[in-house]
Amino acid sequence: MKTFRYLKTVAAIATVVAATTISTAAFANPFEALFGRQQQAPSQAYAYANPNEDGNDVRADLRRQVVNYPTKEAPGTIIVDTPNTYLYLVMPGGKAMRYGIGVGREGFTWSGVKTIERKAEWPDWTPPPEMIQRQPYLPRFVAGGASNPLGARAMYLSGSVYRIHGTNAPSTIGTQVSSGCIRMVNEDVIDLYNRVGVGTKVVVLPQSHGRSASLN
Repeated sequence: MKTFRYLKTVAAIATVVAATTISTAAFANPFEALFGRQQQAPSQAYAYANPNEDGNDVRADLRRQVVNYPTKEAPGTIIVDTPNTYLYLVMPGGKAMRYGIGVGREGFTWSGVKTIERKAEWPDWTPPPEMIQRQPYLPRFVAGGASNPLGARAMYLSGSVYRIHGTNAPSTIGTQVSSGCIRMVNEDVIDLYNRVGVGTKVVVLPQSHGRSASLN
């Protein structure tokens, strides 16, 4: 009788182990079998590139900061200083919030006055036909999220294919690397996105413009 009970207990344990093995096989992490996969929104899953905290070795001048910036443009205007890779959000009293940016590479810089015509959080990316013609290996569509080159936010500029957007490559800030879009680290583009609205004036200075602002 004892032998029978022992064999019955062993068989029960083996069944439980087998069932557990099968149930965990579909999970990369065995703990997921117990607690379930954690469904994270892109904003939770992405490790933000905060220029003040993340250790990405962003130059001090590219970190978000208030600077002296006298201008005739009204408060609330965005000014893109292409040659110095800065973006200014004009504030009252001769001040501006300055952000480090990445700009168009040689042959892809541009200048002019636009407005923000649309805003999007964690935008999808569909490369325009002219970009695919230059780089046929590009994907035709990338859903919004951590791997999307538009990053956490995008502000679409009127009458153009250009955007002010985040990036999944924060090391490119301060360089001339894009196809004409203005890129920012995600922490900064979220900050700017929350400060401006549709209709905001955007002044993009030409590559030959050399003005810079002074710190407080």
